Amino acid sequence: MGKANWKTQFCWIKAHIGMQGKELADTLAKEAATNADIKECYKEVPKSVVISELSEISVGKWQKEWDQTTKGKITKEYFPVVADRLIMRINITHNFTSMVTGHGNVRSYWHRFKIIETPTCPCGTKDQTIDHLL
Repeated sequence: MGKANWKTQFCWIKAHIGMQGKELADTLAKEAATNADIKECYKEVPKSVVISELSEISVGKWQKEWDQTTKGKITKEYFPVVADRLIMRINITHNFTSMVTGHGNVRSYWHRFKIIETPTCPCGTKDQTIDHLL
């Protein structure tokens, strides 16, 4: 009987006890799993694994730079951890951007650039800053 006439069938068999070749297959599998001399060989890595690992590395580098920079002081107060910010769902508007950056439609900001004469809030109690508005 030649190989051309072989028929392969896959089925589940409880415990495989007494199956011809089962004990040999178990022995060889255990031997391979515990043999430190056998080199691992992975020809393909799922794309999702590569993307996940690269993303993790990138966020780590970004966090390191974020921690070391002296810029973005106000934004850092709101978002100290890059990874946490990336998973947030935020509707970014002009007002939101003004609040987290400290730039924009705020009297203290306009006064700093000598666009207006006084930074005082219309309420008359303090300078109009992001913290005062909040």
